[in-house]
Amino acid sequence: MSKFYYNEEQASYDAIVVGTGISGGWAAKELCENGLNTLVLERGPMVEHIKDYRTANMDPWDFENGGSLRREDEAKQLKQARTGYTTRAAHNHFFVNDLEHPYNEIKRFDWIRGYHVGGRSITWGRHSYRWSELDFEANKLEGIAIDWPVRYKDIAPWYDKVESYIGVTGEKLGLPQLPDGQFEPMIELNCLEQHIRERLLEQYDDRFLTSGRVAHINSDKKFEGRNRCQFRNRCMRGCPFGAYFSSNSSTLPAAERTGNLTLRPDSIVHEVIYDPDTKKATGVKVIDRETKEQFEFKAKVVFLCASAIASTSILMQSKSDRFPNGMGNDSDQLGRNIMDHHLDAGASGKYDGFEDKYYKGRRPGGIYLPRFRNLGGKSDTPEFIRGYGYQGSATRGNWEDTIAEVSYGKGLKEAILKPGGWEFGMSGFGEVLPYEDNRMTLDYDKLDGWGLPTVTFDAELRDNEWKMRKDMKEQAAEMLIKAGLRDVETYDKPVALGLGIHEMGTARMGRDPKTSVLNGYNQIHAVKNVYVTDGAFMTSASCVNPSLTYMAFTARAANHAAEQLKKGLL
Repeated sequence: MSKFYYNEEQASYDAIVVGTGISGGWAAKELCENGLNTLVLERGPMVEHIKDYRTANMDPWDFENGGSLRREDEAKQLKQARTGYTTRAAHNHFFVNDLEHPYNEIKRFDWIRGYHVGGRSITWGRHSYRWSELDFEANKLEGIAIDWPVRYKDIAPWYDKVESYIGVTGEKLGLPQLPDGQFEPMIELNCLEQHIRERLLEQYDDRFLTSGRVAHINSDKKFEGRNRCQFRNRCMRGCPFGAYFSSNSSTLPAAERTGNLTLRPDSIVHEVIYDPDTKKATGVKVIDRETKEQFEFKAKVVFLCASAIASTSILMQSKSDRFPNGMGNDSDQLGRNIMDHHLDAGASGKYDGFEDKYYKGRRPGGIYLPRFRNLGGKSDTPEFIRGYGYQGSATRGNWEDTIAEVSYGKGLKEAILKPGGWEFGMSGFGEVLPYEDNRMTLDYDKLDGWGLPTVTFDAELRDNEWKMRKDMKEQAAEMLIKAGLRDVETYDKPVALGLGIHEMGTARMGRDPKTSVLNGYNQIHAVKNVYVTDGAFMTSASCVNPSLTYMAFTARAANHAAEQLKKGLL
C-alpha cells in the first residue's frame, strides 16, 4: 500500500476488521468492494509494500555478523528462536519481541507472531492446498469432536475465487484427497525430484510426488500491481515484486482502491462491545499501542481476523452480564480444541548420479507428496486415524563437501568451483486432532505492557500424533530406499504445538450452539453481527496448510455479511 487514511473525527463505520494478515486482508477487500465503509485495525505499526521491506535487496555480505543476531537481540526472541529460522537478521524484525509480548506455558507452545500491517502474510510459507470432502466429513464419520456445518461443495466456489486472485502454482492430479484448483503453471521439479517421482510411480500406486502448490505468480498473467516470481527465495523479507501473495501487495491495496478503506495501525483491540437490548455487537474497544490512549469505534458488523489465539483472547475479554465467560462462550468451547500441524519427522538420503546437472534459481517451494494413509482399503492402518503429507526438496551440496579432501593448491581452486553431491529430504506434515482439553486461558495476574491479560497455553500432542510420526519416518525411509538413495536416515526432532505456525480451533464452528461458538457462516451463534474468520473457526485441522481455507471462508463470510446488511438482517 502506498498510504493509509484515518480520520479521528469518525467513530462509526459499516464494518470493522480486526487484523491485517491473510484473513483480515481478504475481509477488508470483500467488504470494501461490496460498498461498506470499513475500518481495519492493526495492533502493530504500518508496513508499506516495497518501501518497508528494508532487507529485500541485501546480499549475504551486507549483513553484520554473517546475518546472525547480536546476543542482546537474541535475548529478545528466545521463544521465536524455537523455529530455527525466524531469528535471522534478514527478517527478524517481522517477528515480535518476546519480552514485550509475553505468554505463559503450562506445556511448551511455540507461539510465533508478527505484529504489523500484513501480519504473517509477509512471512508465511505460501503453500496453498484445498481441503477435500474427506476432511470435512472426518469428524462425523469417526465420532471425533463435532461435525463441520459445511461441506466441500459449499467452499469450492470460494476456493476458485481466491486461487484465481492470489495466483497458486500447481499440477492437476485428480486426487480426491487433494482437490485440484485454478492453477498458475507448476514450478518445475529438478532432475533428482523428477527421478524420485518416476521411481515412486513405478513402485506404488498411491504416491504422487509433485511440486508444492504455492501462492506465487509463475506466468505473465496480469495481477494488479504484482509481477511473476523472480526465484530469489528472499520471501520472508517481503517481496518488492509482489510475486507471492500478501495482504500488503494485494488485498489491502484492492480495498484501498474502492475508497471505502480506513486503516489504523498501532490499534490494539481488546474487547467487542455488546448491546443486550439489540443482542448485537456495537463496536470495539481499542488501546493505542504508542500513546496507550483508549478509543471506541462503532460498526454494524465486526470481523475478528487477528489470528486464532488473538481473536479468541479478544472474545474472552469481551465479558458482559449476558456473556460472563466471554462473548459467544455459551458452549464453554472458547479457547479449547487448539490444533496445529506436527512436522519435522521424516527421512533424508544421498543420491549418486546427475553430477552433470544442476538447477537455476532459488525456488520458493519444494516438493509435495499428498496424503496416502487412511483413505480406504489397503491405505488404512489400525495404528492411527487421519493422515499426513510430505514436503521437502532435492539439493546439491557446495564446495564445503570437498575441502577436507583437497586442502590446498590447484585442486582446492577447482573443487571450490564444483558443486557437491545430490541429497533429498522429506518431512511429514501431519494432522492434529481436536482435543477439548488442549486449550488456552487468560491470566489476569500477569498483564502485558498495555494492562491486558496474557495468554496461557496448556496443550500437547497425543498418542495419535506420536504414532503417526513413527509412520512418517518409516514410510519416508522406505520410499527413499526404493527410489535408489543411499545413506538414508530417519529423524524425529523435538516438537510441540505451535511450531507449524498454524494455530486453529479456539472458537470452532458447528451446527449446535451448545457445542460450538460459530455457525456455518463464521458468525457467533448468539451475536450474529460478529464474524470470526481466522484459524479460530476450524473444527478439525486436515493435514494441509490452512491459509487457503482461511481465505476462502473469509471471502464467503464477508459476502454473506454484506448481503445480510443490505437486507437489514444484521
